[in-house]
Amino acid sequence: MINEMQARYQLAQAVARRAGEKALEMFRQRDRLVIESKGLQDMVSAADRDTELLIRAEVQASFAEDGFLGEEGGLERPDARFLWVIDPIDGTACFVNGMHAWCLSIGVLCDGKPVIGVVYDPNSDEMFHALEGHGAFVNAMPLKATGAAALSEGVLGVGFSHRVPVSAFVPFLSRILSDGGMFIRNGSGALMLAYVAAGRLIGYYEPHINAWDCLAGIVLVREAGGIVNDFLAGEGLLQGNPIIAAGEKLYETLVATINPQHGSQQTPQAEIHATLV
Repeated sequence: MINEMQARYQLAQAVARRAGEKALEMFRQRDRLVIESKGLQDMVSAADRDTELLIRAEVQASFAEDGFLGEEGGLERPDARFLWVIDPIDGTACFVNGMHAWCLSIGVLCDGKPVIGVVYDPNSDEMFHALEGHGAFVNAMPLKATGAAALSEGVLGVGFSHRVPVSAFVPFLSRILSDGGMFIRNGSGALMLAYVAAGRLIGYYEPHINAWDCLAGIVLVREAGGIVNDFLAGEGLLQGNPIIAAGEKLYETLVATINPQHGSQQTPQAEIHATLV
């Protein structure tokens, strides 16, 4: 099992780098890309599709029995023991508008459990990577989630989409500011989760996120000593869920700020979800 994990861990990093280099070339020539809309504030480009195809092809060449769940290509071989969960470009809106807040995200599930996380930022050449039980790193540097105990001790990452009502999110922002906190949204949930693992952000919250945007980040944060909610509860893998991630000392405070009526680390996932949507 260890050899199987290590082989996929090494491949995930290698293919993320190769795909990232290709995506970066397209980013520098983005004026030639055809951009399509998948919905309100939801875009896709040829760069997304080509990058995902490259990742799938390279993985299949080495592990033909593995399954895939990709933002563009959908679900393939869902019953496979190893399932690769891919977002070829997380932060497409930033990508097509010339901003650097985009990345590639590759997560791997083994028997339904997130075990490998790779988030590659080609613009800064930062490879965030983690294997269950082996810690988290950016390039060769070990990562450690924040030791902050209060929202006022750092910057919180937040994400939002029009899949949930504005009323489910704005009161939370008000509570953050009232508690002396500050927040940032850069357009890439995967990259902000990597920043939580690195201790650059004290936490991250999004009321609804898809699996391909966060599976890699979940492994990174947990391996860096942080806490993440049970994102895969219910139909999280295929339909998405809220994501809550923070340093160990801050997690309960963040949950309580999101949902003051049920502010506990033990709050059931369904209860959090029901309150937010």
